[in-house]
Amino acid sequence: MKAPGFWRHGHAPLWVLRPWAALYAQATARRVARPGWVVPVPVICCGNPGAGGSGKTPVALDLAARLLARGRNPAFLTRGHGGSLRGPARVDPLRHDARDVGDEALLLAVLAPTYIGADRAATARLAVEEGADVLVMDDGLQNPSLVKTLSLIVVDGGAGFGNGHVIPAGPLREKVADAASRCQAAVLIGPDLTGAVGQLSGLAVLGARVVPEASDLAALPAAIVAFAGIGRPDKFFETLRAAGHAAVETAAFADHHVYTEADLAGLRRLAARRGASLVTTAKDWARLAPDQRGDILAVGIRVAWDDEAAISALLDRALGS
Repeated sequence: MKAPGFWRHGHAPLWVLRPWAALYAQATARRVARPGWVVPVPVICCGNPGAGGSGKTPVALDLAARLLARGRNPAFLTRGHGGSLRGPARVDPLRHDARDVGDEALLLAVLAPTYIGADRAATARLAVEEGADVLVMDDGLQNPSLVKTLSLIVVDGGAGFGNGHVIPAGPLREKVADAASRCQAAVLIGPDLTGAVGQLSGLAVLGARVVPEASDLAALPAAIVAFAGIGRPDKFFETLRAAGHAAVETAAFADHHVYTEADLAGLRRLAARRGASLVTTAKDWARLAPDQRGDILAVGIRVAWDDEAAISALLDRALGS
C-alpha cells in the first residue's frame, strides 16, 4: 500500500482517527508484554516504531557482515513481507523469488542463511537447529515471540516518525517512547531533519549514512532514468544525486510494488525518449522477474557509520551476554 500523505504531514481530521489509534496502541502494548522464548543464542533486532521503510534491512545486512567477520554464523529472521510462502522456511534464492518470500528476504539471503515466517519462535528454532549461533531480526520490534539481546530503533532522518500518531491516524505501531524503552540504542540514518532524536527519551544514538555501492555506481552511464518502489523513493533519488548521478527523470511507486509489463514498458519508453538507461534499487530489482531485468541496472547500498567503535561495542556486549 501507499501510505496516506497525512501520515507524514498531519493534514487530516486526526480527531476522528485518534480513538482507533488509541485502540491500536493498546493492542500493541498488550502484545509486546507477552513473555517470549529465551533463545540459546544472541538475538539482535533492527526495528522501528512505525510502518514502512526506515533503513532496517541495510542495517541488518551490515550487522551480519560484522558478525561474519568475527567468525560467527549469523542467520536472518524476517516475516517475508510480500511473499506467499508462510514458513517457517529457509530462503533458497535458486528456488524462491519475491512472490514466494518477498524482496527483503532475497537481499538478506545473499549474505547469510535467511528464514521467513510470522512465527518468529518457529523460525528461530529452525535457524538454530541448522547451525546459527546468532540471530539478526529484520523488523520484529513489536513481535514478543523472542527475548531480544540487543534491540535497535532504526530511524530515517529525513522522515522521522511521521506525524507522530499511531495507526490509522499516523504511521506508528506504538508510541515512540514505548518502543525506545525496550531498546538499547537508536541508529539515525542521515541528518535528523524532523527532530526525531528528541523523541527517543535519551536513548543512545548512533549516526550513519546510506551510501551506494561504488562498483554499482561505476557501472552507471551518464544519462539515467531512476525508478523505485520503496518506503521513501525520494531517498534513493537523493542518494544518486549526492553521488553525482542526477537522474534526467524519476518515477516513484508504492513500497513493495509489483511491476507489471505495462509499468516497465512505460519506463522503457521514457528512457528511450531521454536517451537514458533505467536504474533502480537492489530491492526493486529483486522483485523483477529474470526476463524483466535485462536492460535495467541496479544500485545496491551499504551503511557507513559515523562511529565504527560505537557499533562494535554494542555488538561486543550483545555477544558477550
